[in-house]
Amino acid sequence: MIITRHVEARAVLADTRYVPPPVRQDAPPYTLGWLRARVSRFSSGEAHAERRRALEERLAELDPATLRRRARAATLERDGDWRGVPTQVLAAALGVPAPVPLVEAVAAGYLSGEETPGTDAAVAELFRLPGDGPSVITDLTLLLQAHAATEGLIANALTHEGGAGVKGLLRETLRHDPPLKVTRRVDRATGEEVVIDLVAANRDPAVFADPERFDASRGECPHLTFGHGVRPCPASAHALALAAGVLDALRAAPRQLTSERPVSDQREDS
Repeated sequence: MIITRHVEARAVLADTRYVPPPVRQDAPPYTLGWLRARVSRFSSGEAHAERRRALEERLAELDPATLRRRARAATLERDGDWRGVPTQVLAAALGVPAPVPLVEAVAAGYLSGEETPGTDAAVAELFRLPGDGPSVITDLTLLLQAHAATEGLIANALTHEGGAGVKGLLRETLRHDPPLKVTRRVDRATGEEVVIDLVAANRDPAVFADPERFDASRGECPHLTFGHGVRPCPASAHALALAAGVLDALRAAPRQLTSERPVSDQREDS
């Protein structure tokens, strides 16, 4: 079943009967499948509650305002070459010496679940970095979930860059051009998979006036890009801070602004 209406999407996201599609539990240690079976995003019940609590506690140690300043500084230091900056800044804040290319290699299959020798090798390499214990999985989870989504948000926002403020620009990009286009749930009672079309739900004319028009002055609006109900994104403030810092820097050096194609092919399976 595909859901496109905003009210129906909210109802599913708020109902504990709907959980993420199950992931395999028998993957060899330190592979992509093994990692996906141990993170909050793809778990349910007590395992999800415990893992989400660990994420929230870790995030509470990070100040979004500081992340924004550091993302701005890093982008300026790189003369506007912003790709990888959000991951670089977040990794430094977490104290994880994770090279951006390694994070990117794992992130390519993290959401989709597509396991390849390359992604498995990258996961193993990440776990050979300094550190040990459950906190390593927590930190890597934050990096992997932030990488593609935050870069996608920035890229899509740049296609609409104009006179709007950074806050309004990002807020409307999340509604109009979300970097992740769908989210999936499974009905625990029937086994039926539900696909929520975030683009359609975020442009539902029953909720948003003139929904097809990009309007950075629209103000606060109930977009569903950061989720809703029982599993909202725990790091929305941090993702917005990283994206805002990059845009702050690009506005300070307008010569670096370039037209970029919107990120339109990301898929979310949680």
